Amino acid sequence: MTKKEKLSTEPYKGVRDFFPKDQALLNYLFMTFRTTLERYGYVEYSASILEPAELYRAKGAENEEVAQTQTYTFLDRGEREVTLRPEMTPTVARMVATRRRELGFPLRWYSIPNCFRYERPQRGRLREFWQLNIDILGSKSLAADAEVIEVSHAIMLALGATESDFTIKIGSRNFLNHVIETLGLDEEAGKKLRVLLDRRAKMLADDFVRDIQAIGVASEMLAPETPPEDVSTVLTMLKERGVTNAVFDPSIIRGFDYYTGVVFELFDNHPDNNRSLFGGGRYDNLLALFDDEQVPAVGTAAGDEVLRNFLEVRNLLPPYLPPTKLYLAVASDTSLRGAEVLARTLRLGGVAVALDFGEKKLADQIKTASKHNIPYLLVVGADEIASNTYTVRDLETGSEQKFSGEDLAHFFNTLS
Repeated sequence: MTKKEKLSTEPYKGVRDFFPKDQALLNYLFMTFRTTLERYGYVEYSASILEPAELYRAKGAENEEVAQTQTYTFLDRGEREVTLRPEMTPTVARMVATRRRELGFPLRWYSIPNCFRYERPQRGRLREFWQLNIDILGSKSLAADAEVIEVSHAIMLALGATESDFTIKIGSRNFLNHVIETLGLDEEAGKKLRVLLDRRAKMLADDFVRDIQAIGVASEMLAPETPPEDVSTVLTMLKERGVTNAVFDPSIIRGFDYYTGVVFELFDNHPDNNRSLFGGGRYDNLLALFDDEQVPAVGTAAGDEVLRNFLEVRNLLPPYLPPTKLYLAVASDTSLRGAEVLARTLRLGGVAVALDFGEKKLADQIKTASKHNIPYLLVVGADEIASNTYTVRDLETGSEQKFSGEDLAHFFNTLS
């Protein structure tokens, strides 16, 4: 009889397990997003992770590569074809179309959804990820475009970045459409040009020039001396708002077909993580999938993994601080009841307390507290219970202080 084969402990390829330290970092990112965005008047929304598959196949909903090769699509038990969302923009368009007549525009909405794409896992690109989405819906003003870029910039600064750490590159679909129209390119050639521009950073310069010349485009046409009017206006607005690291870059066009105007990306300037951090733009036509009446919109998105990499290469990752402030070690089985009473009193006083069950030696209980990065330890024994006096040990410095049971909660609540 053979021994039963054990299951692998490895997660599915391209996804992550979030152990407490990893989850704490994710929570830090989410907290920074929420705090910054809500200061600008944005409100959070959410939706199911499942969408009808046709949402991503409809014309203009997604680019062909994502819709056909990168989605997790399957039949549910009712034989309906559903997809795990690869991004949030079609969903927010659907939601706004559902209640367009009830909503007060402009909307300032954000979400932090879990998304899935079936692609080759690599640095900064996974099959499952969390993505911050920021949108202004219901405004045609370029001031809305500038605000979305401004709040992306504010989030980067809130994470500890300086302007020299990243560059905001702004392009224009209007400019690109003008080039296509001027050259008389047909729909297929225009699409090839957009794809080439989107891939430009990953191509050799000679290969790029060769490929655009093959469709009748000279590289000089894609590098005007002055920014187009929409980009120039946004750049001026950003400078007035204190954003000074934004530049015009005609190669920024974004890959999705639904973009219609100003487009932009925030690029990490670090050589070990030189990639896009935020990316977005104006998408005034996407609601046409659901409604004849248009709602203009502009938005941006950023993945949690690329921002984690940004923080990591600059030593900006916050230290892990567990929510538990105090570990109660139990000197003996007879002290457990007294420790439980003390723990309950402290929790009612607002202190986050973890209580050992006294199943291990005292030295091992102290090691457990250290492994969990809990900053303070208190040993509960018969003498402490009888005298109502407890010694609090700082596990980082080793220093100790004595408190009465009544003063313990006050001490922990005054800690920063």
